Amino acid sequence: MPGKYEWEFPLPRTHTGMLQGNGTLGLMIWGEGSILRLTLGRADLWDHRGGLQWTEKQSYANIRDCLERNDEARMRELFEDAERPAAEPRRPSIIPVGRVELDFGRGTELTTGTLDTGDGTVTVRVRKGKQEHAVRLLLDMKSPLACLTLPPGLDTPQVKRLPAWNWVGEALQAVAFTPPERFSTAQATGWYQMLPVDPGLCVGYRWKGRSLLLAAERGDSSATAQKATVAVLDRRWPGSEKQLRSRISRWWKAYWREAAQLELPDDNLAFLYDYGMYKYAGLTPPQGVAATLQGPWIEEYQMPPWSSDYHFNINVQMCYWPAYHGNRLDHLRPLFDMIGGWMPVLRHNARVFLGISDGLMLPHAVDDQCTCMGGFWTGSIDHGCTAWVAQMMYRYYRYTMDQDFLKEVAYPFMVGAMRVYEKMLEKDGDGYVLPVSVSPEYRGAGMNAWGRNASFQLACIHRLCEDLLEASATLKEKPRRIWARIVKRLPKACLMGEKGNTEIALWEGTPLEESHRHHSHLAGIAPFDILDLKDAETAGLVERSLRRWLAEGPGLWSGWCVPWASMIQTRVGNADAAVLWLEIWRRVFTNQGHGTLHNVDFPGVSLMGGRPMGELDKSHEIMQMDAGMSCVAALHELVVHERRGVTHLFSGAPAAWKDVSFRQVRTGGAFLLSAECKQGQVGTVRITSLAGGSLRLANPWGGAARLRLANGTERRVTGRVLRLRVPRGEKATLTSA
Repeated sequence: MPGKYEWEFPLPRTHTGMLQGNGTLGLMIWGEGSILRLTLGRADLWDHRGGLQWTEKQSYANIRDCLERNDEARMRELFEDAERPAAEPRRPSIIPVGRVELDFGRGTELTTGTLDTGDGTVTVRVRKGKQEHAVRLLLDMKSPLACLTLPPGLDTPQVKRLPAWNWVGEALQAVAFTPPERFSTAQATGWYQMLPVDPGLCVGYRWKGRSLLLAAERGDSSATAQKATVAVLDRRWPGSEKQLRSRISRWWKAYWREAAQLELPDDNLAFLYDYGMYKYAGLTPPQGVAATLQGPWIEEYQMPPWSSDYHFNINVQMCYWPAYHGNRLDHLRPLFDMIGGWMPVLRHNARVFLGISDGLMLPHAVDDQCTCMGGFWTGSIDHGCTAWVAQMMYRYYRYTMDQDFLKEVAYPFMVGAMRVYEKMLEKDGDGYVLPVSVSPEYRGAGMNAWGRNASFQLACIHRLCEDLLEASATLKEKPRRIWARIVKRLPKACLMGEKGNTEIALWEGTPLEESHRHHSHLAGIAPFDILDLKDAETAGLVERSLRRWLAEGPGLWSGWCVPWASMIQTRVGNADAAVLWLEIWRRVFTNQGHGTLHNVDFPGVSLMGGRPMGELDKSHEIMQMDAGMSCVAALHELVVHERRGVTHLFSGAPAAWKDVSFRQVRTGGAFLLSAECKQGQVGTVRITSLAGGSLRLANPWGGAARLRLANGTERRVTGRVLRLRVPRGEKATLTSA
């Protein structure tokens, strides 16, 4: 359940701050001594210049020829930067905004801050002498308006405006930015930062009684941006802080009313879940901008790492994983709508890459206009990025049973993604082979970063084919014959070793040779679920593969891959290990303000970050949202997850957990589930059917069970897998017989 959580000042760095976000505008609330700092970020503040447009030069044939002849010079030539105008950046980037500082004066000190995840309110306590005052901060969830309200008795602080130019001005000036224009009028005080070809951003604030109103809006000129910002201050302010708080509270109540709830016996994990679902709301709301690596929380003191772009080789997917079991599927629509607008680019990419007119191809790193970020050849050929988006779309259908979405959005995208794989696959005797393939980021962009039948790509293909065949039957569409042949004749993983002692390889001839942040060769376990873990031979294969994975260890793991490791352990039944990895992630990959980190917070566990052993320099820490969101998804999977079409309950709950429960967790078929487990015994399972149909549930008791519908109808069900038909809109209970 949402609750109130406390931070202790000093919070000395931007990414140690408490977060507020509405998908477009983000606040990081931090500071020390008498100074409260509000760092602002905009998720849509793109400088769109730069990047790489795909041409026939980057074709599959050319790339393959370079790889097979080990022609590194020509490969570099294929992906070299085109000639650029003077002062144009190499790639697009989100631009930092800046911060506003409030100095409460000599003799005052920030002590603690409280976040109420139930309504998004942040309260900062300021001590002056023997008195402590509560300063309240609110963020409107449907407009770029923030409000800070002073209590009676606390003097008005001095307000200081600090555009990001103060820190990154040299970098911006090198790519044709000019310094921000500062203004102070009767309507607002603030600054306007121009962008060379995109609309600029205005930050403006003014006092309204005891409330400081703060807004950030865009415009093609300083005048238009100021006008838009003042309009937010005028029109979105309801007249009082109380009315604004009431409006914001209604938004949050609606969010939590539908969101899945977990009751966990571990306070640390319970906080990670509640705060994680709170951040998910601020990262991905239906009215906001599709989530990038950092969403709206962009630091002011440096250009955002990796441009805060869209990485489709796992990071975007992780940001959205909480939507599914978390019962917040409408949060996926901004992402799907954005990708829908890219269709001409995706078709163009497939045409120049393979010469086909009916394919879709998505590079692994792009901006919000689908401009490829740069010349990382392995990212260009990693078609798993496209297939993974297709899997997200089909999973959305499975969790909503929205056939209009399946027909109009998901199925055409799935077919287009598969057409590219069809052209890349070749016959190999009676079977198929993928002659040129990569495993995300393994060996970087080296000339040896490829091989035949990369296990990650095989898992993507099988997931896509299985989903296509199922979707075709649902829509009564005639499936392409090759899909069934691929399912039958393409290996599900690339294996190494003697018969009876095989394990999953990265690609032919290449086992996992070192610790690596992408567990991609194990994607057939999670998230793609194409391996039948109940099959004895497959279980042995997975066991041997996990042994090597564990032997290589986490020495080069990044933050976002640790919750993924937890999910893998949950799928194979290692509940204690699944929970332990989440505890390790919290301890190692979050900072003192619970900011989620790409690199370790301290040395001795992983070398990710490239710094020597000893005290790390934390002044340029890399915050990304993917890890925190995948942690939420991993917590969901502890209590509910699907394997091969069967929903499993509490598989990741350790035996030591005496009392764990969940409410309205969504699963495939559009069912909402609620249940509790005490002393290792599952009690009543409550089922709500949103679309009708049959739920396949792994029997949590082993023996017979009794399904009782709301109208009093009962029936006895048995078997290892219970098949439970619950009519659309009805509720049912399932108990041990």
